[in-house]
Amino acid sequence: MTQCPEVLDYLKAHRQEFISFVKTLALSESPSTEPESQPPIREQLAAAFDEVGYCSLHISGRETGGHLYARPKQRSPGQPAQLMLGHYDTVWPTGTIKSMPFAVEGDVVRGPGVYDMKGGIAQIVFALKALRDLDIHPAVRPLVFLNSDEEIGSRESARTIRRLATRVQRVYVLEPSLGPGGKLKTTRKGVGRFNVTIKGKAAHAGLDPAAGASAILELSHVIQALFALNDADRGVSVNVGTVDGGLRPNVVAPQSEAVVDVRVSTQADAERVEQAILALKPATPGVTLQVTGRIGRPPMEATSRNQGLWQLAHGLGRQIGLTLEQAMAGGGSDGNSTSVFTATLDGLGAVGDGAHAQHEFLHIDKTIERAALLALLLAAPPAAQGNCRHISQG
Repeated sequence: MTQCPEVLDYLKAHRQEFISFVKTLALSESPSTEPESQPPIREQLAAAFDEVGYCSLHISGRETGGHLYARPKQRSPGQPAQLMLGHYDTVWPTGTIKSMPFAVEGDVVRGPGVYDMKGGIAQIVFALKALRDLDIHPAVRPLVFLNSDEEIGSRESARTIRRLATRVQRVYVLEPSLGPGGKLKTTRKGVGRFNVTIKGKAAHAGLDPAAGASAILELSHVIQALFALNDADRGVSVNVGTVDGGLRPNVVAPQSEAVVDVRVSTQADAERVEQAILALKPATPGVTLQVTGRIGRPPMEATSRNQGLWQLAHGLGRQIGLTLEQAMAGGGSDGNSTSVFTATLDGLGAVGDGAHAQHEFLHIDKTIERAALLALLLAAPPAAQGNCRHISQG
């Protein structure tokens, strides 16, 4: 048997190692849009997993730097599995480390990608180290999948993520926690993007305006129809984020276009809003309207199985002195996809602030506490109730 505090004590004793590993990952810049930058960090991660007894597989990408899947070298036939999910790509272009240098200021660690989400990756590695060194053997086999395209919508990796989700009992997503209190993300809005393209007919705006058909006039009708779909009470937001169109002030606009962002809280609203947008019809004579897009990431809803994982985390957190809260995140993650298939808990990663912002940082001590929480979650058996006495030691 073991006690919860032993895991936390172990990780606190490895604080400097943890910081050094986060630094290694931050210095290995890996922007989503520069796939050639990503092999070094993937090799560093493969080496780290090898050291804790995991073998790694590189899943090649067509337009990305590829992804990493890691599993224990020793396998037990028939053993149920659980998945730790994250990404090693960042929004920061190569060279950002010069203007946002890695720095440690007491409890604060700064640098590009440390919060979103290289700190979370460090939690995965060190949670596995703690289990190994404390001789704790999870009854549910921990697997790891880290992709390199999450920040650009996981277009290549989504299929693999969905396939893995159908084969595991639960998924822990190491995206950063929410807000200064480090809330766990138990629900997320679904996210969609749509493109509206309108074709009209050009004409001289002064000499013969009636001969034209204004694509911009039609776009104005479309924008009003789209904004009418907003429903704050239901958690539905439809935002026309960019518009373009026309040739010159004295020409009736022959074309226009808009890009639309959609956020929804439920799958029912996802289907309803998507259908409404795709069904838009032109109101202006002489124009054609084309709408493409979809709800690419389904909502992560408060299902009973997701809430079961939250209760497990809440109970284990209490036993190591953490007062955890749950919340909804307006943005999407790969947890949106896994939640459709299996129990998912998101926001288990770093505690800090500044995702995609110049002031990005994490609180190292709180992030280490979350690494301990992750280790305890991994050690919990199927349908565990969050009690440390269930954790087996070899």
